[in-house]
Amino acid sequence: MTSRSKNIFDKAFDPTGSPDPALARVQRKLRAGGRFDAEDGLACLETRDLIGLGRMAMDDRTARFGNQTFYVVNHHLNYTNICKNNCRFCAFHRAPGASGGYTLDPAEAAEKIAGSRMEGLREVHIVGGCNPALGLDYYLDLLRSLSRARPGIRLKAFTAVEVDHIARTAGLSWRDTLIALREAGLSAIPGGGAEVFSDRVRARLFPEKIDGRAWLAIHGEAHRLGVPTNATLLFGHMETPEERIRHLLRLRAQQDETGGFQAFIPLPFLPANTGLHHLPGPTGVEILKTLAVSRLILDNIPHIKAYWVMLGIKLTQIAQYFGADDLEGTVVQENIAHQAGAGTAQGLAQSDLKAMIREAGFSPVERDTFHHRAAAS
Repeated sequence: MTSRSKNIFDKAFDPTGSPDPALARVQRKLRAGGRFDAEDGLACLETRDLIGLGRMAMDDRTARFGNQTFYVVNHHLNYTNICKNNCRFCAFHRAPGASGGYTLDPAEAAEKIAGSRMEGLREVHIVGGCNPALGLDYYLDLLRSLSRARPGIRLKAFTAVEVDHIARTAGLSWRDTLIALREAGLSAIPGGGAEVFSDRVRARLFPEKIDGRAWLAIHGEAHRLGVPTNATLLFGHMETPEERIRHLLRLRAQQDETGGFQAFIPLPFLPANTGLHHLPGPTGVEILKTLAVSRLILDNIPHIKAYWVMLGIKLTQIAQYFGADDLEGTVVQENIAHQAGAGTAQGLAQSDLKAMIREAGFSPVERDTFHHRAAAS
């Protein structure tokens, strides 16, 4: 290494401060116990000091979890692709009556899970479309059938969008719907359907779907009922950096109020086979910045998840140095991201997840649905 290149290297990794003055200001604020605001978030998204931003997120991650990275042995189940919402960014859905639509009978879904090849299965992750032909009884039967198929299994099921759809179909409140689902076996709620909390983007991309206020209210109801949930952001399509940051701040405010979010998952937009196929999707740098900013803004949400299905294995390994402490799980079979162009495997063996984590320099820890260390770890 030449003297000149060594000096550049040292500057980039200078522990006394960041080469970016705006990032240095944010660092000082954090060290003084301050909390991120919109200006801080934008400064981090716009910085050219990727390494400095990553270090800030890594410091936070390390203070929380050391070098541990979590995963769960789970099986994803997409019970129907029939959906009335017709979101422009979605390659998975089929309109009612269109060819290629399917709905799993509860008994068929239970057979899939009973026959899952994944040893030590702890969780079934259940999401699908808003199928107008399905009533409340279907969803209750689905949960009960899966519980019988694998006694003791945890069911993370139905996004807030699906909960709203079920409630409207049944003529029930969100709260009463959640109580019925919980009594049938619901353990937790996944974070999908949030997309981005922007009325502008919603009007253009998903006008039939509930807005951010309803999404947050449903998660708040779940939290008050003792049902933990996750949260997401779909980014890299038509949203602005300001809208991305506002989304994170609204999640943080909801967590301040009801405290039930377990994990946040930033989801990079995949354009293939969607109505936005002309868009490129986010770059690797955008993805890493968004992960890091999420870790720093969401100071009250414990876990930041790098969803390997959408990020790819290589970027997922790097994401652990940008604030991510959870890589989702074994998955087994995933349809939504893959129909939008995900090039990853349908699922990973537990040994593959552990190897991916260890190769990046971290220690794999198996967890359960509630982010408790699994007994076998």
